[in-house]
Amino acid sequence: MLFKPYQLGTFTLRNRLVMAPMTTYSSNPDFTVSDEELVYFKRRAKHLGMVITAATAVSAQAQAFSLQVSLKDDTYIPSQRALAQAIQSEGALAVIQLHHGGRMNVPSLHEDPANIVSASAIKAEREGVITPRALETEEVEGVIEDFVAALKRAIEAGYDGAELHGANTYLLQQFFSPHSNRRTDRFGGSLEKRMTFAKTLIERCHQAIQEAGRPFLLGYRFSPEELENPGITLEDTEALVAMLKTQPLDFLHVSLGRYHQSSIRDQKDTRKIVDVIQATLNHEIPLIGVGGIHSKETAEEALSLGYD
Repeated sequence: MLFKPYQLGTFTLRNRLVMAPMTTYSSNPDFTVSDEELVYFKRRAKHLGMVITAATAVSAQAQAFSLQVSLKDDTYIPSQRALAQAIQSEGALAVIQLHHGGRMNVPSLHEDPANIVSASAIKAEREGVITPRALETEEVEGVIEDFVAALKRAIEAGYDGAELHGANTYLLQQFFSPHSNRRTDRFGGSLEKRMTFAKTLIERCHQAIQEAGRPFLLGYRFSPEELENPGITLEDTEALVAMLKTQPLDFLHVSLGRYHQSSIRDQKDTRKIVDVIQATLNHEIPLIGVGGIHSKETAEEALSLGYD
């Protein structure tokens, strides 16, 4: 099953192997794709069905770390077109991961501390971060438009799809998390309102894809739990997955340290997280798994556990 073609949206992948979005910290100083990165991705695309690129900043405000590739304006389209073509030249689909660091941005990258923003002015429980500025309601709409504009540039650059980075403590996750989102407007408060940002973003991206008039995948990556208190629980994630499966998405991607792991918040909960997700998802949207897949055997085991 691992090496058989797989239908994803309107595309046919030559197999079920996907390269995860792994940050390389290897862009040029101006955040364009470097020659080294083109070699890196071309080499790895050779036998895969799909490649998801490293986290790509959707705006200047989104820049999270040094030497992170960007698609913040039209001048970056040629650079990203070269990356998409390098991946596609080896027969793999090219999917760009769109990203905003939010409160996890490295402060030294931003001369104005007001550029470090989040859902609320709550500092992350990490070293080397500062207390972010809470986005005003109209600014949240602006961030959504930054993502949509970057997605349109990705379409123009020739990518086959985009993954919205809602995992690993970055801005989309910050809006879903009860730790970082203490808002009282329509983008926060209840569990349902904490999903408003993601839902609105997906809807706007889908509209842009329809307007483009060509096949283009849309996926969403999420982390199922947080260690912070309050933090994202598996119960929260069940609600998130229930919402996501009703949206115009082509795939979901769960970010885990180990594909077969159970809860990191509750050691007494021995259910595999993939089982928790699929109990709600029921394969209605393809699910990508990651973490500790180092061989054909572990890849086949991951498929047998319920990843697509």
